[in-house]
Parts: sequence; C-alpha cells; structure tokens
Amino acid sequence: MKKIGFVIPWFGMNIPGGAEAELRGLTKHLSESGMELEILSTCVKEFSADWNEDYHKPGITVEDGIKIRRFKVRKRNADAFHKVNIKLMRDEMPLKKEEEKIFAEEMVNSPDLYEYIEQHKEEYGLFVFIPYMFGTTYYGIQRCLDRAVLIPCFHNESYVYMEIFKEQFPKVAGMIFHAEPEAELACRVYDLSGVNYAVLGEGVYTDIMYDSARFRQKYSISDPFILYAGRKDVGKNIYTLIHNFAEYKSRNDNNLKLVLIGGGSVVIPEPVKKDVYDLGFVDIQDKFDAYAAAELLCQPSKNESFSLVIMESWLCERPVLVHEECAVTSHFARQAGAGLYFNNYFEFEGAVNYILNNKETASEMGKQGRMFVINNFAWDVIVKKYTTYFEKMCK
Repeated sequence: MKKIGFVIPWFGMNIPGGAEAELRGLTKHLSESGMELEILSTCVKEFSADWNEDYHKPGITVEDGIKIRRFKVRKRNADAFHKVNIKLMRDEMPLKKEEEKIFAEEMVNSPDLYEYIEQHKEEYGLFVFIPYMFGTTYYGIQRCLDRAVLIPCFHNESYVYMEIFKEQFPKVAGMIFHAEPEAELACRVYDLSGVNYAVLGEGVYTDIMYDSARFRQKYSISDPFILYAGRKDVGKNIYTLIHNFAEYKSRNDNNLKLVLIGGGSVVIPEPVKKDVYDLGFVDIQDKFDAYAAAELLCQPSKNESFSLVIMESWLCERPVLVHEECAVTSHFARQAGAGLYFNNYFEFEGAVNYILNNKETASEMGKQGRMFVINNFAWDVIVKKYTTYFEKMCK
C-alpha cells in the first residue's frame, strides 16, 4: 500500500482537543503498526492563532516520529469571512452563493498545499482530510477526488447544510464516521450513494489508572458530586447544566455538589456558589481520579461527533448523563447501557436521583461502559479497522 497523506488545517504536538488530538493519536498508532504516512498542513500554529500568520517554517519536519509537511498560508480577508461566519453561527440560513464563496475563499487556505497534492498525488494511496469545514479540506479534495477520504466530524449545525459542501462531498472516494448518528446525518444531507463510507469510531487510550480517594483528599471534596469535564463555554451547553444544578439544589435537600474541570470561565448563580467547585485545568491523572470519584459525569453538549469525556468516564467505571438532543452521545449511552439522557429539568433531576439512589446499578453501568469502550475504541481495535479500510480503498 502506498503512503497515506493526512491533511489538516494546522498541526502540532501540543494542540489540545478536537481533530488535532484525534489525528495525533491516529497517525501515531498507524505509524507504529507499520503504515507509511505523513501529515500535510499549513504553517498556521492552531485554531486560536492568526490564520494569516505562518508560525511554522514551510517544509518538512519530523515530530514524535511522524513526518509533517507544512505549506505557507494564503493571506485572507478576515473581516469578510467573519461577516459570513457570524450568520452561520446564528443559523441564518441559507446563505447567498456569494457568501458561501467568501466563506471558502477567506478561511484557512494554502494554494501551495493544493498544488503539491495535485502534482504528487500518484505518490500517495489516499489523502485523508479532517475536519470538513476548512479550506484545506474543501479545496484539497478537489485536487484528488478519486483518492480523497474525508473524516468530517459532522454534527447538526449550519455549516453542514452549505451548498458548496453538498456539491463537493458526494464526489470523494470515501468517508469515515465516528458514530452511526453522524453517518445518518451525512446521508440525510448529502447523496453518498457513490461514496465508500464506514463507521470506524475514534481511538481512546484505555490503559489508565484512577483513584477516587486520591482526588477527594487532594481537593478536599468529601460530598457526592456531578462532574463536568471539558471546555467551559456556551457552545458546550454548560449553562444548561449549571442552571439545572441550581434548580436541583433548590428542590432537593441533599449535599450533592458540582465539580467543573477544564478551561474557560462561567458565572455561577449566587445561591449555589458554595456547592460548585470550579477547579480549572487539572493534570491528566487528577482528571481520571475525578471521573472515578464522581457519582456521574454530565456531558450537556448538543453537538458532538464523538465525545472523549464520556469514554474516559466509562473507562473509570462511572455512568454518564447526556443531552437527548445530541444524537451521538445519547446513541452511545443507549448502545453501551451505561448512561442516561435528559431533555428538560425534570428529566435531569430524575436521572441524577436515579444514579444517587441506585448505587449498585450505577456501578454496573460504569462497568458496562468500560467494556463498551475497550471492545469498540481501544487503539488496537481502531488500528485494525482503519488499516482494513485503507487497504480496501487503495486497491
């Protein structure tokens, strides 16, 4: 099999979360299994950096044993882009054709990267693009459609419905999804009758240790608590959790607490400030210990294509509570038999109290979740799935 080129807007060994972390893990394990591969990217540092700035030098570097080939970024009209992007964020659809053109042209792009793909595509078995909404994907796939595989990371948002994507994505050779609901969404929006797609999941490090007593002692938390882990912002629907918790405390006379870990800041209602611990960033061992110490993890986000935190909670043998409107996380909760879901306050309250009042069942749910992750998303399982898929696509 010829080498595989993975294309992503930016790449670095220290970029946290999202597609970048997924690709780091995937390429590391595929490379260790013997697959020849490299990463093609722009010189932009990361998502939160200036998309007009070449942070890295163009050319080839080898980082953690992975070859990375970076290309200069094209200068963009950020103001024009943001005017269109705000409409998308507000779900002001449909956009005009001219607005969609601005979105594609004025986001992260690298003509040098696209030229390289076109001139060297015979050297690669496949080009794998991740995630879907960036210029490196939209323009990159057009240079190698018969060798293009997309790992889109779709969830139900306005960007998915853009006409430029509806026109191009059905032309790729293949797509890889993290979960069945993501594939179902894609098939509703795009004509994938000519695309070889598969639901392969995402790799998770399963060899972890956890100690609930260690967490409680380190942070002086003795009461039972709900855990939230991840970025604390509106996009993750965290205020639904906070407001539901405040309502819960006004209606239930118990010592339940809420523990928040992760970046970002939130406003905690005055009546429950004493019941909320906002720990900010914690080291990875503390995070695993926190999962194990919690009564449950609550993942309130409505827009996820996978959700690493619920997998980590299950690996630490604790059940999860997710939002019913998130097709992927509620699907996983049902499939694993290891979580509950809510769509309003009273469902939230009922689910929390069920976990609190049924300790043995909650423990069994956590154990079932752990086995679900190990059987479906451990790295040896994922490497086998991806290798089989790539070998089939390269024939």
